[in-house]
Amino acid sequence: MTIQTRRERERAERERLIVTAARELAEAEGWDAVTTRRLAAEIEYSQPVLYSHFKGKDAIMAAVAVQGFADLAAELRAARTAADGTRETLAEVARTYTSFARRRPALYDAMFTHLVDLPFATEEAPAPLREAFGELLLAVQPIAADGDDPGLLTETFWSGLHGLTTLMRSGRLPKEGHESRLALLIAHFTGD
Repeated sequence: MTIQTRRERERAERERLIVTAARELAEAEGWDAVTTRRLAAEIEYSQPVLYSHFKGKDAIMAAVAVQGFADLAAELRAARTAADGTRETLAEVARTYTSFARRRPALYDAMFTHLVDLPFATEEAPAPLREAFGELLLAVQPIAADGDDPGLLTETFWSGLHGLTTLMRSGRLPKEGHESRLALLIAHFTGD
């Protein structure tokens, strides 16, 4: 192993450490608690070391979001491939998506509600963003009627999931009706 290879590996490991610490701190105390000073203390590196990897908190949050999309894509893929039939696939993907948001609220916020410097819905979007959307698309595509744009249909389904999730998390929709609302969404999308 060359010195250059070792340094690159160490740099990548420090970046993972920073992103993991930010994610854990955000989940424990919220994004307001995530500061470069606090992260530096958590990982036992100086603030200049953090800034050598990321321009600031927004860049760290974007890296956390990308990691979150990779996690979401993996969970959606597992749900999609384990389900049998179009309706059940859509239902499992919907349950998995909303469960992800409930289990990881700070991560979900970094991915979908906070302003992060990531390109969405373009070829320049990081692969994990495209993969997560791709998993939703694979679940929705079988219900597309002739003439439907599967991408737009997927965006509409995703918007429904996001809206239900966000409204429930904020207390504007009672948690007790969550499963019924998901069932209604699935039924209307599948025509059942």
